[in-house]
Amino acid sequence: VWNSRALKGIWRPAGTGQVIDLGLQQDSYQLRYLTSSIAGNYLADGPGAMSANVSGDTRLQAAYAQDAWLPAADWKAVLGLRAEHWQARNGRTDFSATAGQSYAARSENFLSPKAALSWQATADSVLKASLGRAVRMPTVAELYGATSTTNSQYINDPNLKPEKSWTAELSAESAWGPLQSRVTFFAETTRDSLYSQTVFDAAANKNISRVQNIDRMGTTGLEATLGATDWLVKGLDLTASATYTDSKIKANRGFVVTSGDTVGKWQPNIPRWRATALATWRLDERVSASLAARYSGRQYRTLNNADN
Repeated sequence: VWNSRALKGIWRPAGTGQVIDLGLQQDSYQLRYLTSSIAGNYLADGPGAMSANVSGDTRLQAAYAQDAWLPAADWKAVLGLRAEHWQARNGRTDFSATAGQSYAARSENFLSPKAALSWQATADSVLKASLGRAVRMPTVAELYGATSTTNSQYINDPNLKPEKSWTAELSAESAWGPLQSRVTFFAETTRDSLYSQTVFDAAANKNISRVQNIDRMGTTGLEATLGATDWLVKGLDLTASATYTDSKIKANRGFVVTSGDTVGKWQPNIPRWRATALATWRLDERVSASLAARYSGRQYRTLNNADN
């Protein structure tokens, strides 16, 4: 169960002509998960003895401000700051009616700045640079949601750290009549990355899943996009993109068979190559038809993948 509240607005300081974006946010999450054993037919029989009862609460409160101005002709700058207050409390796991464990409450504060600068180099070309920080808190289920069935088990970790990332981008956008193009170089460093992994435990004969913090991941890449409006015939629009990503584990002290055996491996679920192509034909103002194709290169599902 969760609830979210958000409030956005603008502030115009008198006599400055500036417009400052402001916002407030609150997200609250509750975990209540009770499992019971069933002696026979799960469709007809009632619940038996309690197998597990897990619960917990998290809350995130945040405020942000963002301002944009023109420091010189053809230049635009944007600065922003987000402040976050995160709490986790009431975490508890009961393994039976007589055995249980409570977890200590937690509270943390974070500041996430962002900055961007763009230059209108020509009438049809724009250069942009941006830098920003983001924080991803562990969910209430990742912290407290221990569950177990006949052939699967999820191991929670109440001490998970929030994931923290710094991301930078450099891009160039140009237009030539009906054609538009963009090339973007991006780089990201993520510390305490939150990653879920499932392995098969032959001794227990079940899949064991858990979320862990990976000390540091590094990602660099290049993306190119091309679009066309009314290409060849009126109403036919085309867009295409290709992305190359080099994303690897730089440091990882946890959940390894041999110390360091995941360092230098590819980040799971991040392919090196991705490409898309989309054609849209606007039959009239109300009807359009689209045809799309997507390609994703090889992805890995485990941290200690074999390909370097």
